[in-house]
Amino acid sequence: MKDCPDGSLHQHEFLSIYQQFFPFGDATKFATFVFKVFDDNQDGLIEFTEFIKALSVTSRGTVEDKLEWAFKLYDLDKDGYITEEEMTDVVDAIYKMVGTMVTYPEDESTPEKMVSKIFKKMDKNLTHKLSKEEFKDGCKLDPSIIKALCLYDGLV
Repeated sequence: MKDCPDGSLHQHEFLSIYQQFFPFGDATKFATFVFKVFDDNQDGLIEFTEFIKALSVTSRGTVEDKLEWAFKLYDLDKDGYITEEEMTDVVDAIYKMVGTMVTYPEDESTPEKMVSKIFKKMDKNLTHKLSKEEFKDGCKLDPSIIKALCLYDGLV
């Protein structure tokens, strides 16, 4: 209650709280992306109901619910597609957030390598962008992608 006396979180408050969970890296960029997905009505605040709804999906939702939520996270410009640039931006934010606490295999050692690997598996029509269906189908067919995208690793 002391963090949110009016029942809602401003972005700077959310970032500050989020950073506490990732003290060895910089969570600012990733937390900003998460904030935008949590802030369902885009009013610059996360109201209690928005917070509970998002938390419910990310922690207890079905695979389908989590993939829908994750698609919103990665589709930064909200045009219905995830481009390689958008995914690289989010993956870069994840790498910065976890800092040196995670060691990646060589073919995932940079955000660009990780995204290239994912797009080779998911971008079936070679458009350099993923539709929601390509994204969801690709994640369902390859559990390593779900792990790579940190969809279930407690990042949200």
